[in-house]
Amino acid sequence: MAWTAVAGFDEQFMRKLEYLALVSKRFSGQFKAERRARKLGSGLEFADFRGYVPGDDFRHLDWKTYLRLGRLLLRLYEEEEDLPIYLFVDCSRSMSYGDPSKLEYAKRVAAALCYIGLANLDRVRVIAYADGIRNELAPQRGRNQIFRVFQFLSEIDPGGQTHGREAFKMFTTGSRRRGLAVVISDFFEPNGYEYGLNLLRYYRHDVFLVQVAAHEDLHPELRGQVEMVDSETLRTRDLTVTQTLIEAYRREMERFSEDIRRHSVKYQLGYVRTVTDFPFEDLILQVFRQGRFLK
Repeated sequence: MAWTAVAGFDEQFMRKLEYLALVSKRFSGQFKAERRARKLGSGLEFADFRGYVPGDDFRHLDWKTYLRLGRLLLRLYEEEEDLPIYLFVDCSRSMSYGDPSKLEYAKRVAAALCYIGLANLDRVRVIAYADGIRNELAPQRGRNQIFRVFQFLSEIDPGGQTHGREAFKMFTTGSRRRGLAVVISDFFEPNGYEYGLNLLRYYRHDVFLVQVAAHEDLHPELRGQVEMVDSETLRTRDLTVTQTLIEAYRREMERFSEDIRRHSVKYQLGYVRTVTDFPFEDLILQVFRQGRFLK
């Protein structure tokens, strides 16, 4: 494949994607899921019969069966359908935090999952969201479309609050085929993340969560008198940071992540948690092992 440089996605990154695409074939063999639909037609693999109802096309009647049994039956055939993959990248203000930032890490994860989907001839759509849908890349199919994905991702800038309820409401009110909805976010949402995810479930999307945390989120190096600014709401608060307060904060962060994990288990969502200094290619392998992304 000819290489076209895009800011933030270098040739070394592309080599890692090629490796992941190769490894994905092994995982897709292990987790072969049903993606076959029964339809009227011809030239496909025969699956079953169903009874005739007024309005059905006579061309699909099985006349041999009618002569033998005296019943009007239509032949059903199976065909394999592509899987729509929707990748939601949280680009709210809180995603700008960390070194590297959570947004930069999320872009790499999204690019990797896109590439593997494209390599498997699935239709992939990337959606940047915060307080609504900020931008959306038209469905892409085929490995060479990864450069359009790179360009789209490189142009995403952080800003605004996370409002999954509004973003996913905008998404589900459109005409969308059911598919795999991968949400890549820190899930720092002032109004709570549950309602938005429930919308995706209600419209019968298979939901997979990638929780991204910065090293600084988990291990803040703060002491003494500081002015804290909420990156989502921009509210400020003066605090005296002590070791006791830091330990309480860490417990709260763990509780928050555990709540997301339990929510995922309760509603059978896919879930992985990662930190921005964790190699993204190892994270992708964790996604593969769950058997949700590769069908």
